[in-house]
Amino acid sequence: MAKRLATDRVLLGVAVILFGAGLLMLWSASQPFSESGARVNGEAIMVRQLFWAVLGVAVMLISLRFDYRILRSRYVAFSILGLAMLLLVGALASPSVNETNRWIRLGGVSFQPSEFAKLAIVIFLASEFERRARSLQTFRDLLAPAFSVGVVALLVYLEPDFGSALHIALVASALAFLAGVPFKLFVAGAAVVLPVVALGVASASYRLERIFAFLDPWAQRQGGGYQLIQSVIAVGSGGPLGRGFMKGEQKTSFLPYPYSDFIFGVVGEELGFIGAFVVVGLFLVFLWRGLRTAQRAPDMFGRLLAAGLSMTIVSQAFINMSVVLGLSPTKGIPLPFFSAGGTSLVLCLLSVGLVLNVSQHTD
Repeated sequence: MAKRLATDRVLLGVAVILFGAGLLMLWSASQPFSESGARVNGEAIMVRQLFWAVLGVAVMLISLRFDYRILRSRYVAFSILGLAMLLLVGALASPSVNETNRWIRLGGVSFQPSEFAKLAIVIFLASEFERRARSLQTFRDLLAPAFSVGVVALLVYLEPDFGSALHIALVASALAFLAGVPFKLFVAGAAVVLPVVALGVASASYRLERIFAFLDPWAQRQGGGYQLIQSVIAVGSGGPLGRGFMKGEQKTSFLPYPYSDFIFGVVGEELGFIGAFVVVGLFLVFLWRGLRTAQRAPDMFGRLLAAGLSMTIVSQAFINMSVVLGLSPTKGIPLPFFSAGGTSLVLCLLSVGLVLNVSQHTD
């Protein structure tokens, strides 16, 4: 029987530092909107984020209090997945905002189901792969998990949110690899999925525009390449040590969405290369401790849960940072702990709590 140990203090410490740094950088990134009287109210953004931060911390503490193995029940895992699908359908049926259906709004509170779907997929696959641990050798063995992931990814894609749909599929593939699915099945699966991904990119002109803008942003400096150019300028202008906290200039008029998708550009400009490097390092340490927890977990469900949640957070962070640095095409994926957004922050803290929960039961 596994020996109950104290919570991983390194993992907790890194999460706390990222959480605190994220709130500080969001405060800096949102202030120009308050001072300039722009349409977006920076003070309101910060107040909302603080509300969600308090709720997120409460949820994280609650997730530390129960035995994570409750979630391994097939009934619980399927219920969570079913709720995620229901919420995604609800979002598609909700009024459009900027020609997308990504949120469910109740009064003054909005919820983004795709963020919950990422958590639900990890819990569901951890449960299913543990139950099927001795029979993961054929497509037939993987049919139910693959179909479930496909349905969730399709619903997210229809919002439309192609980046999050692809992210869900990548995390699911990583979990399948960790569960012991043979490499030949990945090759066969890629032969089916890659043409579908290519079709998804080609089906929307704005996605193709983002690809072309990524390849040559200066050819579309006032169009699809504008965001990328401004984010690279923001990061580059910070130099080694940065302009100083709250002293960034790109966020005031040039950098698009400095409080959400491109907040890492503010980090690079104000804290410089060293500050940005520290943020990258913190996420790497978080991944290391999360995978360490997974390796020492007493059961397969715990291993996949800790690894899946850690990879979800860190892979999302590196996708966001790669966009800001011009290393990948633009995608609307937030930076965990930093970007404005209540759903992302609460579920990120919930995921941290679950990984820490597993760490309490390591051998």
